[in-house]
Amino acid sequence: QAQVVESGGGLVQPGGSLKLSCAARDTIFNINAMGWYRQAPGKQRELVATMSGGLTPNYADSVKGRFTVSGDFDKRTVWLQMNSLKREDTAVYYCFARNWREYWGQGTQVTVSS
Repeated sequence: QAQVVESGGGLVQPGGSLKLSCAARDTIFNINAMGWYRQAPGKQRELVATMSGGLTPNYADSVKGRFTVSGDFDKRTVWLQMNSLKREDTAVYYCFARNWREYWGQGTQVTVSS
């Protein structure tokens, strides 16, 4: 059974918006970081946006001003609001949760295309 589950991916036109959600299982305690990475075809997995203790956000330069990460570690959830989407945002988006180890989801596909 998956430890972390993402949802909300899909097909959207350039300039559109999507909101991704991620929930970690209730057996995962003392979460100190959650966030999102993505992997496009033929490319390495890269950081998109993360939150650490105090819910401090950290963004990749390529998404600053367009994406917003938010979360509630007590509820083991994190969201990624993506606005002004570009074709180059097309990728599989992966969520992670971290306490003394990392837990990863299986990913959700985001496709930006007209």
